[in-house]
Amino acid sequence: MPTPENVRLAVLIDADNTSPKHAAALMEEVAKYGVPTVKRAYGDWTTSHLGGWRSKLPEHAIQPMLQVAYTVGKNSTDSALIIDAMDLLYSGNVDAFAIVSSDSDFTRLAMRLRESAKTVYGFGMRKTPKSLVNACNRFIFLEVLGTKGATDEETAPSAGPMDAVAAVDAEGSEDESAPLPDLREILVAAIDDVSTDDGWAHLGQVGQVLTTRYATFDPRLYGFSKLISLARAQDYLDVEQNEGAPRVRQRPTTPKVTSRTRTRTTKKTAAKKTAKAAS
Repeated sequence: MPTPENVRLAVLIDADNTSPKHAAALMEEVAKYGVPTVKRAYGDWTTSHLGGWRSKLPEHAIQPMLQVAYTVGKNSTDSALIIDAMDLLYSGNVDAFAIVSSDSDFTRLAMRLRESAKTVYGFGMRKTPKSLVNACNRFIFLEVLGTKGATDEETAPSAGPMDAVAAVDAEGSEDESAPLPDLREILVAAIDDVSTDDGWAHLGQVGQVLTTRYATFDPRLYGFSKLISLARAQDYLDVEQNEGAPRVRQRPTTPKVTSRTRTRTTKKTAAKKTAKAAS
């Protein structure tokens, strides 16, 4: 399995559709998945609305790709990015692609790259349409980049799962963000899929199932920086880590004892004693 150190990554940024305030955290996150050998930002650099990006380009060694809007109301930036992505695909010089945009127009591009056995990482806001999200191998929401889970073990607890992505509202987006999958439901299902007969599952395998099944799964969306921290915070899970890799299982439940149960048990015990005395 290739490691990030030997994965050549092309980072293609739709600057018209992405805020420059995410640039530093974005490039830091990208480095987790490969070596960004190609870094390009697309937009009409003759306009003033991309002014915020100009200082970020040299800071992160991102090459600006000028695409002048030939017609009002038409986004020619998308076409330029798509053409370059296909050129890079056929050149054979990259192993994976990072498409930075919340625009569903890149859905077919992501699908086409995956058809050619390339890994596609998507980066965009939580308002990104499901079509683009599901077309990527993995989709990372920009709102969680550069944030640390407020409920990690080393920090104070009690933050809700949406606190880590409260920046969505700060963006002023009018689009509704897709609701997060039910955490307990997806965790238990993933554990069941890879657990052994004793109910224990390697946490790494659980994480692989989750990211394969849900392109947007990220512990940071639930307020945690790591999967192990998230798992340990769930009262229905047991987490064990000795010398090897951490393991997790659904916590065994004990039958609830009620007054009716006690009465029934007492009667059975008395009946057994009576029968024994009679014999």
